[in-house]
Amino acid sequence: MAKIKAILFDMDGVLIEAKDWHYESLNKALALFGYEITRSEHLSSYDGLPTKIKLQKLTAEKGLPEKLHNFINEMKQQYTVEIIYEQCRPRFNHELALSKLKSEGYRLACCSNSIRMTIEMMMDYSKLKQYLEFMVSNQDVKNAKPDPEIYLTAMAKMGLKPEECLICEDNENGIKAAMASGGHLLTIKSVNDVNYDNIKTRIAQIEGGAK
Repeated sequence: MAKIKAILFDMDGVLIEAKDWHYESLNKALALFGYEITRSEHLSSYDGLPTKIKLQKLTAEKGLPEKLHNFINEMKQQYTVEIIYEQCRPRFNHELALSKLKSEGYRLACCSNSIRMTIEMMMDYSKLKQYLEFMVSNQDVKNAKPDPEIYLTAMAKMGLKPEECLICEDNENGIKAAMASGGHLLTIKSVNDVNYDNIKTRIAQIEGGAK
């Protein structure tokens, strides 16, 4: 019977309502050169990917010059930081959930396709960093989600088996990564789904023999 010892959280769309922040900040940077990602394109194929991968896709699909990648990436990060300052705030349900889970002995980590600076800022501003054992960013792995490397890295760091971990994910790329890692999955539809009761219910299902 599986025994859950750790909970691994994606960040954007799970711990932080930030999916639109990345979309808006990248489009603001792209607009400087007359490019954009439409809402439907974002939802169907760009959501959850690192900015560098998004830029590579834009080059392949829309002819974005590669020489602009570094500048657009830098501007996107700058715009994202501005949004974090303005909009990233603590959520009571998240603080309650993570504090109770940690007090019960669960090990917690954040595993995100974002860069380390963005993750640390968002975890600071949301007051969640104090509950996390560590954070894994796209800079800590060779292959970002949908590759499972981020989750396998976190599991190895904790010295745990995949079946001892519950992964909270919301988008297609993250869900693929979670499934490929061999960990258990809690699919998140919105940040409001990340609460103590939902997580404990899923753990009870797993430990009771449900997949």
